[in-house]
Amino acid sequence: MGVPFIKMHGLGNDFVVLDARDGGVPAMTNRLAAALADRKTGIGCDQLILLESSALADVRMRIFNADGGEVEACGNATRAVGLLLGRPASIETLGGILATDPVAAGIAVDMGEPRFDWDAIPLAYPLDTLTMPVGWEDLEGPAAVNVGNPHVVFFVANTDAVELERLGPMIEHDPLFPARINVNVATIVSPTELRLRVWERGVGETRACGTGACATAIAAMRRGLVNRGTVTVHLPGGLLQIGWSTDNRITMTGPATESFRGTFDPAAFGA
Repeated sequence: MGVPFIKMHGLGNDFVVLDARDGGVPAMTNRLAAALADRKTGIGCDQLILLESSALADVRMRIFNADGGEVEACGNATRAVGLLLGRPASIETLGGILATDPVAAGIAVDMGEPRFDWDAIPLAYPLDTLTMPVGWEDLEGPAAVNVGNPHVVFFVANTDAVELERLGPMIEHDPLFPARINVNVATIVSPTELRLRVWERGVGETRACGTGACATAIAAMRRGLVNRGTVTVHLPGGLLQIGWSTDNRITMTGPATESFRGTFDPAAFGA
């Protein structure tokens, strides 16, 4: 009997969701996650999402990137799980407990509070995370933010001109970032809008990254490049609304979509 899965996406950032709350799902390993995520020989996705029972929240969400590595947070996947739950809910992640709420614009997620201390990013040594005195070729002076997972943000004149496919992995694997890093390149459009491309660790360039949109909006607000409050982030896959309230909490709002459902044979993937 096959194991059921749900294929979903948030602005083109796609997921294979497995619900293990009632059993019937094989024990997840990095190798199995990578095999299922493979777009040529597996189901294909940016992240595999495993739902488990939680003693702290309505559900526990585990997130495996396409390379099989388990990570702390994924904003787009949180919206997808919020859509599946279909009601206001709490979701336990390695990055903390997140709250989701269905709204007219899709799913709103309380992403918690950003962290800026160098050892919370984490960095290999102390640096000012508002404007880091480091660079990789033309990408210089990034900001660093942890929004459940680690990000660096570069503000550039034209995001499309950045060779992200080449520079992204170089920065992701730099020894400055002991947990690796997500790389964001952003262009300010107006005091309430910005454009963004993201190189996601363990995935590559993605059509959308919810935590990247959060980190970039917060970095832009901290630098005074956009207004504090709510900004629209234009990603290749669509739009997200990111708010940073006076109580220091981040809210991300945007759509999530179920694409299709199916089953797979665990034995075909070595499980």
